[in-house]
Amino acid sequence: MTGLELRPLSLGEILDRTFTLYRRYFLLFLGISAIPQLLVLAFQLVQDEFPQTGALNLVMLAVLMIISLLSYLFAQGGTILAVSELYLARPTSMADSLRRVWNDLGSLFGVVMLNGLAIAGASILLVIPGIYVACRLLVCVPAALIEQRGPRESLSRSFDLTRDNAGRAFVIMVLAVVLTWGAQILLALPFVIASASSLRDPSALRLWAALTQVGSSVATALVRPILLIATSIFYYDLRVRKEAFDLQFMLNPDAPNVPRTGNLPSIIS
Repeated sequence: MTGLELRPLSLGEILDRTFTLYRRYFLLFLGISAIPQLLVLAFQLVQDEFPQTGALNLVMLAVLMIISLLSYLFAQGGTILAVSELYLARPTSMADSLRRVWNDLGSLFGVVMLNGLAIAGASILLVIPGIYVACRLLVCVPAALIEQRGPRESLSRSFDLTRDNAGRAFVIMVLAVVLTWGAQILLALPFVIASASSLRDPSALRLWAALTQVGSSVATALVRPILLIATSIFYYDLRVRKEAFDLQFMLNPDAPNVPRTGNLPSIIS
């Protein structure tokens, strides 16, 4: 890939580049999203075979939450790192992207947890403040992974970059929610309806429940990369607009991996 032109983009252009990258590197992004999700699906299917007891259910639920969180972290981090490399005309692969996430897993966990707490805290006030904070923190993970920033610094960085751009972030998030629900309705809801008609047949009920989990996992693996690709492109667009990152990159191709504390550097600095 020769890289995509670094310049300020309209919201339509961000979305167009998102679907162009996803279509062009479909197997790469699907693999990064699906491999971690397969672990979640496998555990869910195995979990259904265990006897339903109170203590065991609590243990299984805790393990499922841990596996789901790890799956989310690897899929999110791997996709964002892959987009960054492709966007700037650098080679990448599924294995390389996921391996890099492993190296930054602790920091990524801190960013995601702090992000979640910030959104939850704002949501306690009312739903709208929670949505606003989520929009302002949309690019905290790219800031953490690409610029190698810590959790608090990444959230602060996202707030700085998205100032006056919360509306565009909101549209990206709404699109992702709509696509996610659409995929779940298409791939999982039919099995949910079928299971409701098989309540008196335990074997059929288990089959439909398993198919529901498979359909939901497929929907997640297919749709999740769209939000992450759009988030990465949005992050670079904000840096181009606010920091002349396109000029920084021409002067120093390694710029995306170096934390930036100011705007365009002086040529004589």
